[in-house]
Amino acid sequence: MSLEVVLATHNQHKVQEFQRILGAAMPEITVVAYDGPEPVEDGVTFSANALIKARTAAAHTGRIALADDSGIAVDVLGGSPGIFSARWSGPGHSDRDNLDLLLAQLADIAAEHRGARFHCTIALVVPEALRAGGFEHVSEGVWPGHLAAASSGANGFGYDPIFVPDGYDISAAELSPEVKNQISHRARAFADLIPTLRSLL
Repeated sequence: MSLEVVLATHNQHKVQEFQRILGAAMPEITVVAYDGPEPVEDGVTFSANALIKARTAAAHTGRIALADDSGIAVDVLGGSPGIFSARWSGPGHSDRDNLDLLLAQLADIAAEHRGARFHCTIALVVPEALRAGGFEHVSEGVWPGHLAAASSGANGFGYDPIFVPDGYDISAAELSPEVKNQISHRARAFADLIPTLRSLL
């Protein structure tokens, strides 16, 4: 049995990444992009914002919906940017602007104090039309590492070029997609989510 799920994002990079990760574990699943309105993400946690997006996509499309809320937490910044990672340098600014601002903020921080971790929360919402009473599930993944002093690599997006995962001496943007999809925060969140997805088939 095949299963089509809508991913609550307009970011094609995410759609492709989710398809690669899910497709490797569950070839019967197809991830499709969401073309509806974007909700106001006014939650104060990754979980709250992921659920807001997944609920909106499920209600708009009538399909099983997935949504993630992810970001980077820097130790010396008390866990920031956190839920503000995508707009750290302000509304309308680019990924590069966010990355450059974070590097500038850490310019005088010694290497041993540059610990950081990527967080990913994935929310799954099944609308009531497909399952009596509906269904919701939240999975989380954490990818520890530290921040480099300069960006490198072209295989990622967001903060990937300055994030060096534990156990590696290259950035996440220098890892191959195959390696990244096995060890990233999203991969870890999906490892928790996949048994629930399988139960829906």
